Amino acid sequence: MQKTVIACALGECVHVAGVTNFLRLAEQAGWRTIFLGPAVPIDTVISAAEKEKADLIGVSYRLTPETGARLLGEFAEAADDLHSKGIRFAFGGTPPIAEIARRMDFFEQVFEGGEPTDQVLAYLNGFTQPVSTLESYPQSLMERIKWKSPRPVLRHHFGLPTMQQTIEGIKQIADSGLLDVISLGIDQDAQENFYHPDRQDPRRRGAGGVPVRSEDDYRSLYSASRRGNFPLMRTYSGTDDFLRLAEMYVQTINNAWCAIPLFWFNKMDGRGPWDLEGSIREHQQVMRWYGERSIPVELNEPHHWGMRGAPDVVSVVAAYLAAYNARAFGVKDYIPQLMFNSPAGLSDAMDLAKMLAILRLVEPLHSRHFRIWKQTRTGLLSYPLDLDAARAHLATSVYVQMALKPDIIHVVGQSEAHHAATAADVIESCKLANRAIQNALDGAPDLTADPRIRSRADALIQEAKITLHAIQNIADIGVHDPLTDPATLAKAVTLGILDAPQLQNNPFARGNIVTRIINGTCAATNLSGDLIPERQRLAAFIK
Repeated sequence: MQKTVIACALGECVHVAGVTNFLRLAEQAGWRTIFLGPAVPIDTVISAAEKEKADLIGVSYRLTPETGARLLGEFAEAADDLHSKGIRFAFGGTPPIAEIARRMDFFEQVFEGGEPTDQVLAYLNGFTQPVSTLESYPQSLMERIKWKSPRPVLRHHFGLPTMQQTIEGIKQIADSGLLDVISLGIDQDAQENFYHPDRQDPRRRGAGGVPVRSEDDYRSLYSASRRGNFPLMRTYSGTDDFLRLAEMYVQTINNAWCAIPLFWFNKMDGRGPWDLEGSIREHQQVMRWYGERSIPVELNEPHHWGMRGAPDVVSVVAAYLAAYNARAFGVKDYIPQLMFNSPAGLSDAMDLAKMLAILRLVEPLHSRHFRIWKQTRTGLLSYPLDLDAARAHLATSVYVQMALKPDIIHVVGQSEAHHAATAADVIESCKLANRAIQNALDGAPDLTADPRIRSRADALIQEAKITLHAIQNIADIGVHDPLTDPATLAKAVTLGILDAPQLQNNPFARGNIVTRIINGTCAATNLSGDLIPERQRLAAFIK
C-alpha cells in the first residue's frame, strides 16, 4: 500500500526549496506526496495530516533559532496525539535549528541541508539509523540496492600499480561517500598465478592493477574501505585455481559478488592456462560454489564478443547462454552485465535495442529462485582520448543506460582511454554519473518506446533463436542439455557459430566472420557488404 507524506515550511517561514526537493525524492521512492506550501500554520498541518491519513509529516523552518525553538515546541505539543498514533515526523532546517530539533527527541530524522541524496532516499526507504557507522550502510548487494532505490548502486574499477597507492586511494574514495562498490582491479599475475609464485614474472608486477601477493594484502585493501560510506568490495574470479580463490575472496574482502565469464579467461584470450572446454567446466563449478552460498554472480560475457567486433546477434546469444548457465548451476541472484558501446560504432538507439533484446530473452528465466539484477556500463573501448570529450561521453552514456532502469551502474571513468583511474578520477566520474542519473530520474523520455528500437529488438530476438537452435543441433547424441554442455558450447566456438572478426589466428575460435556497422548496428556481411542473416550464415547447422 502506498504511503503518504505531507510537508511544508512551518509558521512564518517561506523557504520551501528543501521541502520540495524532499518531496521530489519521496515521489521517486514511491510515496504519495502532498505539498502544503510556505508559511503554514500548525493547525493546518495537523488537519491536513488527519484528512490525508499521512504516514509521515515533514516540516521545515529556516529563520532565527530563538523563534524556531518556540515554534517547534508548540508544534510538538499540538502533534503529540498524532505522534502517539505512530505517525512519523521529520524536520529540515539550518544547522542551529536542526540541533534544537534533535534535542527535542520528537523528530525521527533531522536534516540540516547538504546531506547526500542517498542518505535522504535511504530514510525514505525505511533505513532510519544515523548515517555515520558501518551499521548504517548495508553490506550485501541486495540490501544496498534496496537502500539506494530508485537510484542505482554505483560500482567502479580501481587498482593502482602499488599496494600503498591503492590503499590510500580506497580511503579517499570511501571518504567521498560516492561509490557503493569498489571493484578491485588486480594485476594479471594475481589473477592467474596468485598461488603459483614460481610462475610470476617480477617485470609484470602491477601491470593492469594492484599487485596483491598475499591474503593479508587483500585484508589490507578491505580494511582501507571501512570508513566513509563503507563501500562493498569485489574482484574478478581469476583465471586459475578458481574455487581456492573464491573461498579466499569471501574470507578476506567479503566478496560482494562473483564476476566470471563463460567462454573467456583461458587460452582463447591469453589470460589463463585452461583450454576452452575445460575452462567452461571450471566456470560452471564456480557459479555453483557461489550459488550454494547465496552470493550473487555476474557473467561478464557478451561484451567480450562485442569488443572483438562480433555481430549484435552473437552478443545477444552469449548473454542468454550466460544467464541460462547461471540458473542451471544454482545461482540465485544473477547480474547480467550490459556493456553499451561495444563495438564502439553502434548508435545509441540500436545499442539500446540490443540490450532490450537481451533482457527480453532472459526475462522468462526469472523466478523467485533466480532473480535478475540489471547492471549497465559504458563501453571500455568507446572513450575518446580528449578528457573533456570523455566526460561528455560518460554522462550521455549513463543517461541512455537509465532507460533500462538498472539496479547497478558500473561507472567507467572518463580517464579510461588516457590512464588508469586515480582516486580523484573515480570520484569525478561518480559525480558525473550521479548528475546524469538524477536528470533521468527527474523525468527522462521513455527511449525504449521508440518504434525503431522495438523493431530492432524483435528482429534480434528472432535471429538469436536461430543461433541457439544451431547450437542445440551440434550436440552429440545423448547430451541432455546442449546449452549447458561444455563440449557443445566449445564446439559452437570451434565451428564458428559463435565468432568475431578479431579472433583470427586463435587456437579455438575461427575469426572468419565479417561484420560491418550498418545503420548503427553491427551485422554479419559478406565481403561485398551484403547482410547475411543467421538462417543463411548457419544453414549447415540448421535442420
